Amino acid sequence: MSNFSGKYEVDFEKVLGHLKQDLQSIRTGRATPVIVEPIIVDAYGTPTPLIQLASISCPEPTQLFIQPWDSNLIKSIEKAIQASSLGIMPVVQGVSIRLNFPPLTEERRKELIKTMSEKLEKAKIATRNVREVSQKSIKQSERGGEISEDQAKVELKLLQDKVDKINEAIQDFGKQKERDLITI
Repeated sequence: MSNFSGKYEVDFEKVLGHLKQDLQSIRTGRATPVIVEPIIVDAYGTPTPLIQLASISCPEPTQLFIQPWDSNLIKSIEKAIQASSLGIMPVVQGVSIRLNFPPLTEERRKELIKTMSEKLEKAKIATRNVREVSQKSIKQSERGGEISEDQAKVELKLLQDKVDKINEAIQDFGKQKERDLITI
């Protein structure tokens, strides 16, 4: 692995990691604890991820059960869930919260596919931005005499190959998520 590829490799992995996290937050017909991971709760005046404040289980395929470790946070968690993009109304049951996920309608599936497409496009843009910064770095090193013209061409080719692989991975993630959304 060359000096440059190590630099942009990390950035590409960040793009893919962020995309995976974004796609996991789009719910399919099944309820999973991953769906509520991005929810941030105002706990004691500090924004805190829900996953750090409660245990989250899935007693049924269309239901999540949230058991806060501090029962004083019930109202804050309920408010955060209502404010999220889940479109689910939490049901408070004493010191726990239950989320019932209705089956996705055809219209909602289309909305989610559109949202997913937007997230895929953002990942592609981020990939292009990483490529652009990396290309500038390689060309600047060539102009500065740090690497030869031939080495710069090799580095640019390696960079483009990596971009192609990342774009292919982005497409694969999108196709898989779309299959999950379409499957009833």
